[in-house]
Parts: sequence; structure tokens; C-alpha cells
Amino acid sequence: MTARGLRVAGFGFRSEATLESLAQALDQLIDQCGAIDKLSAARSMLPLVEELGRLRHIEVIAVSDAELPTVTTLTHSAQSLQARGTGSVAEAVALLAAGPGATLLGPRIISADRQATAALALAEGNR
Repeated sequence: MTARGLRVAGFGFRSEATLESLAQALDQLIDQCGAIDKLSAARSMLPLVEELGRLRHIEVIAVSDAELPTVTTLTHSAQSLQARGTGSVAEAVALLAAGPGATLLGPRIISADRQATAALALAEGNR
């Protein structure tokens, strides 16, 4: 963790998403928000995010799929609500991984191929 606070990127994506989809979403998030400290994903979606973490040398945090519906998100996708019970998997995962009191630094971003989303949360006490 740096002086600016722990910054956790959360991912949501369709089953058709590729590693390139996630990498492009992460690059877009970094361009908009700056450096990322950790990546995060729901346990059921972990393998692809872990692969990205290995390639980028960034630790990955897994969060429980069952917790996703407990998080209030900034954006609301009907598909995400139906499939996962949350308005944005990326936003929910980022908030859960960053811990209690975390805040989103903005709404999720969508990859160029529209297969993946990413959102950035800042851990509480690091604002």
C-alpha cells in the first residue's frame, strides 16, 4: 500500500470475455484513475483475473459470489442484476475486496469489445 491508499480494481465479464478484454478494461481504468494496487473478482470468475494478475504481477483478491447482492452500486445492468443479483459485478467486487467503508472512484468502465467491465475502489481511511 502506498501513501495514496489501497486501490482495488474489480472485474465483471461475460463468459465470452478473453484475457485481452480484461487487459483492455484494466488499461482503460489505469489511464482514467492511475495506478492499481490489487485486482479482484468473484470466486466463480477468478481464473481469468488470476491469469491477468500473474501477467501484470498484481495480487488478486477473491470475493464470495454470495456477497455480491449485498452491495449498492453506482451503475445498474439488467443482465448483471439477473445473473448475479447486483447492478454491477465490477463495482460490487471492487468494494467488497477493498473492505468495509470503501468507496468507488467512479462508475465501472466497459472494455472496447463490451465483454468486460472494471471499477476502482479506494479502501476506507485512505482518502
